[in-house]
Amino acid sequence: MFRLDSKIALVTGAGSGIGREIALLYAQQGAQVTVADIQEDAAAAVVAEISERNGLARSLPLNVADEGQVRVAMQETVEQYGRLDILVNNAGVSHVGNVLETSAEDWDRVMAVNARGVFLCSKYAVAQMLQQNPAGGILVNIASVAGMIAVDRRFPYGASKGAVISMTRSIAIDFANQGIRANAICPGTVHTPFVEGFLERNFAENKDEVRQQLHARQPIGRMGRPEEIAAAALYLASDEAALITGSTLVIDGGWTAR
Repeated sequence: MFRLDSKIALVTGAGSGIGREIALLYAQQGAQVTVADIQEDAAAAVVAEISERNGLARSLPLNVADEGQVRVAMQETVEQYGRLDILVNNAGVSHVGNVLETSAEDWDRVMAVNARGVFLCSKYAVAQMLQQNPAGGILVNIASVAGMIAVDRRFPYGASKGAVISMTRSIAIDFANQGIRANAICPGTVHTPFVEGFLERNFAENKDEVRQQLHARQPIGRMGRPEEIAAAALYLASDEAALITGSTLVIDGGWTAR
């Protein structure tokens, strides 16, 4: 079950954290993976790890907010593999601040990656998926519980992830009868290098205390692990999830069930 044999996947933000685990798991399950990340060295390291495990992958530098780079990424993936079956929109950035603490520049930076990036990658991926033979494909978008509920001082981040959820539903409805499935995953707090960098930048003096608060915020008593999100991304990309589209899968240790 949950095999991806001969499937072609492109994962953004795949140089570390959740994206890395998704790329590794997809390759393990038989997919050929384009590991895309703005940090080219990080993407190359993931490809090396996949190769060591006898998987098939290539790396690609990608700023998802740059339409030209997105277009090239899709073109190069199709030129190498002949088609695109799975897109994982995982690349993201964060910002701490309420509306008064958020500058226009902060807003634009977060929206450029988290919303515009998902829009651009989805636009070019869906266009390719519709024209290939056989037509069809799968989008897995990594959103956040912050797009569903208000999280204190996560103003632009929450707005951007709410946009991801909305885009996912729209794509699912618009192309459901053309072989396209689109679903979103909404993690709670996941312990990744992204989170550690967030703590270092914003809570350097008391990051250990804040880290424990993040663990405790989820009723299960801990933050999620990247591989747990990757397992969900594998399921949604598999044939076993053929009836699932337009859905939002919450993986938050019970946080939003309170």
